[in-house]
Amino acid sequence: MLLVLFKRLFGKNGAALTPSGDERDAPEARVERIRAGEDSRDDFIAAYEPYIAKVTSRFCKRYIDPSRDDEFSIALSAFDEAISQYSSHAGKSFLGFAETVIRRRLIDYVRREQRHSHTVPYSAFDSTDEEEQTINTIELKEAMHRHAINQEADARRLEIAEYNSCLNQYGITFAELPGLSPKHADSRELLMSISRRFAATSAQFESFTLSQKLPIKEMCAEAGVSRKTIERNRKYIIAIAILHNGDFPCLQAYLQPMLSQDEDNDGVKGVRA
Repeated sequence: MLLVLFKRLFGKNGAALTPSGDERDAPEARVERIRAGEDSRDDFIAAYEPYIAKVTSRFCKRYIDPSRDDEFSIALSAFDEAISQYSSHAGKSFLGFAETVIRRRLIDYVRREQRHSHTVPYSAFDSTDEEEQTINTIELKEAMHRHAINQEADARRLEIAEYNSCLNQYGITFAELPGLSPKHADSRELLMSISRRFAATSAQFESFTLSQKLPIKEMCAEAGVSRKTIERNRKYIIAIAILHNGDFPCLQAYLQPMLSQDEDNDGVKGVRA
């Protein structure tokens, strides 16, 4: 949820990533009701057919037609199997568990299916290591890829927590940042340009960290904006400046597209009211 707020800070549309506000609609809750006979299994499966098709297409590395491809039927059956086997005590989301079951059943299907001459058996990727243990290079690469993704997610969570702590020193909370972000792209570009210049001017920034007072007069002169513009957007300017000067490599990556636009602009645009 924090990452969604952070994306909105830069005008990104994070609505698609926002979880449902009703916990009863969560897949885990619905699976429990289905197992208790309080919800429809068929309706639940039908609602997640797009997700099942997406997982199947990603595994097969091609578009899967639900009405024609056998792989979709295999995945549909696997999703149904996951409903029966899922345990909330395992510490894994239902959709994550369902994807694992789907991939396993598709792997089994590929290993059995040899009808097409261009199909490479999954077992062809098996090899033996020095200890004569059978390993599969595809599974190994996928495991390493997932591990890297998990590590990046953990690092991002730690950065967000540290960034929030830094903001609190100036009376700012991470949760309020989306509301501080200007609605217009040109306004965001201007304020980020002001923040970047402020963060790069070590004397100004060091003085600010001690006094917690922005050098408004200097900012107005350098950017050609009114005092009211700086004062109205004080928290936003501070938040971006802290991000620029902090040790936040994951979060700073979200600044790069905006920085590239800023560097391409010769003049400074005016802030809309």
